[in-house]
Amino acid sequence: MPVSEATAAKLREAMARLLAGQPQRCDGALTKENLAREAQVSHATVHRADDILAEWNAQVARPVRRTPGEVQRDETIAELKSRLRKANAKASELQDKLDALAAVTANLYHENIELKKKANRRQQNRLAVLTGGTEPAPD
Repeated sequence: MPVSEATAAKLREAMARLLAGQPQRCDGALTKENLAREAQVSHATVHRADDILAEWNAQVARPVRRTPGEVQRDETIAELKSRLRKANAKASELQDKLDALAAVTANLYHENIELKKKANRRQQNRLAVLTGGTEPAPD
């Protein structure tokens, strides 16, 4: 079912504004969705207007341009992803060092315990038990 003449006129005017870079009702990206928004019609209506859709496809054969806001957003996302990758790499490196230090600390702790046990045994071996006659105390 084709669209009415009034709807076709709205779509052509909207297409002209979008292609000229002067949108009034959308962000200006050259998409069929924005064509519908700019013309204030449904997305389905755009797809029923076969002749206008063919004109659109002929005019917008090039890749869809991103708006300055979208470009800035994408650059910010790329920058944040890069920073996150670097931070994750640094965190991984620090975690590896922490794990190594924990292992060294555990080994030193166990060595310390063994040395204390050895020192206690030596100390006990040095003590001599004195036994002998004990004289009664004078009255």
